[in-house]
Parts: sequence; structure tokens; C-alpha cells
Amino acid sequence: MQHRTLWLWPGVSLVVALLCGTVATGRGAEPADWQPLFNGKDLTGWVQMHEATFQVQDGCVRLVKGHGWLRTEKEYGDFVLELEFRPLEKQYDSGIFIRCTAEGKPWPENAWQVNLSYGALGGLVRGYKPVVPAPGERVPVNQWASLRLEVRGRTAKLQLNGEPAWAYDKLDTDRGYIGIQAEDKAFEFRNIRLLELK
Repeated sequence: MQHRTLWLWPGVSLVVALLCGTVATGRGAEPADWQPLFNGKDLTGWVQMHEATFQVQDGCVRLVKGHGWLRTEKEYGDFVLELEFRPLEKQYDSGIFIRCTAEGKPWPENAWQVNLSYGALGGLVRGYKPVVPAPGERVPVNQWASLRLEVRGRTAKLQLNGEPAWAYDKLDTDRGYIGIQAEDKAFEFRNIRLLELK
């Protein structure tokens, strides 16, 4: 396997892998330790925070309205997170929080977030400050897209729709909640699962 690395700025790289033979994906040979974070029926295992409304509809977590977030009951350290998301209205905005605390309103204070905004989809944000620029094109409204995020030590790696997006190696938190941001724009999420890394 050959790799080309394009350095965007300190701590950030865009990795393009040239593969011979089979293509490795996040859904190949499955480790036994993958766990669903969403059961498809209700919000068991999740906590709604502040002025946000999340519901379960047609096997999906639906972000309905409000400003706040939906967080896991449990904190996580190193993990691989996979999910699918679909924006339901124009100028959509949401995000996936990682290793964050419960403090702060309407969102966790100074948290790491993978942006799901129509203008910065896939970018990495710390608090309100962009750290890694958005890597790709916007997702059309009502179209499903996939996200795979590996968080290990100080490094986070993102894939969007199966394609490598970026790697960042300056995380400064060790554990925390995983969450879905509510920015008063309708979204759906499904097939949310996690593999804890030892």
C-alpha cells in the first residue's frame, strides 16, 4: 500500500491511499466488540440537553428543533464511531461532539466537534474556532451520507462517505461524552455504532 500525505497546516493532513487488491472499509471484517449507540426504537442511553428536541421516527434519531444537544450517558476515550446522517432542510447545521463535558449551554463548553454545517461539512471545530477546514462537497438535502471517526490518543481521523478526509494530532482531552448538536435545523441520524479501542 502506498500513501500520499498532503499537509494542510500544522497538525492536519489529508491522506490519500492507493490500494492494490481489496479495498479496506470500515464495514469489512467486523470485530465482535462493535456496539450500537442507538437501538432504533427510543433514546435509551442518551440524554437530551437544554432546549433541543430529539425524537425517534422510522428507526432514526430525528433532530426536530431547538438549541442544545443529545449526549451519550457514558463517557468514552479511544473509539471508532460510525453513523449515517441526512439533512432535512436547506442551510442545515449540526455537528458531532467528541470527548466533551456536560458543562456549557446551549452546547458543551469549548468542545471538539466535527461540523455538519452545509458550509463547512466535515470540518473540525474547537468551541467556535475552525481547526481543520471542510474537506469536501456539501451533502444535498434529504440525501444520506456516512461518517467514520477514529479517535485514539491525541489523534482523530475522519472519513466521509468512505473516503479519507483528514487526520489531526493535537487533541487535548482524554475522555468525554459523544453528542449530536442541535442548531434548530432538522436532521436524521441512523446506524450509530461504536467500537471502543483498548
